Amino acid sequence: MYICMMSYRRSILIIAITLFFSNSLVGQPLESIRLSTGDLLFEDLDCGPLCDAIEQVTQAYDGHHFSHIGLVYKRSDTIYVIEAMGSNVKAVTLDHFVKRTPHKVYVARLKKQYQSLITPAIQFALSTIGTPYDDAFLYDNGKYYCSELIYDAFMKANNNKPFFRLEPMTFKQPGTDEFYPAWIEYYSKLEINIPEGKPGINPGGISLSDKIVILNPVD
Repeated sequence: MYICMMSYRRSILIIAITLFFSNSLVGQPLESIRLSTGDLLFEDLDCGPLCDAIEQVTQAYDGHHFSHIGLVYKRSDTIYVIEAMGSNVKAVTLDHFVKRTPHKVYVARLKKQYQSLITPAIQFALSTIGTPYDDAFLYDNGKYYCSELIYDAFMKANNNKPFFRLEPMTFKQPGTDEFYPAWIEYYSKLEINIPEGKPGINPGGISLSDKIVILNPVD
């Protein structure tokens, strides 16, 4: 399934952890990464049955399971992450972003030939702050889920030509024609049909793009 799952009726379980993360990413010191504006951060969040369902039908870098993605934005001495999560698009501090998960946060950077897209992509992403979160995961409906925001930001920066790829979404259990029960319940509560086969994108798909380089590969 080609989405990120950051809201279950705008409320999911985020594991609170007490490990000290100041100036570090999970398993990788921040100073060794030297984050730059335009870097992409991939997270594996434990958000229950919906995330589990997503992980069964999506692929990601080195077999990992990514359920969230954000865009790095450095301003003065502070590192922010622009993301679509919860109720809307927002910019949160790096510390806030990484403390959500006990799993390693992976960092990707656009290859050199694409880095001219970063400034306009950031400008677009900043302009969307406050835009409602896309609970339905429907592309181009005036709302954003996490990877949809990244897709549009770089498409707009690329003269409205797709930079990352949309793919048909699936909400069915692999090898069957049956929807995951969690998705049946989810879309029933939204009172809309499951958007099987509709175009979408997920963090895992972006992590496999040949336009980026993972900066902190597998340990």
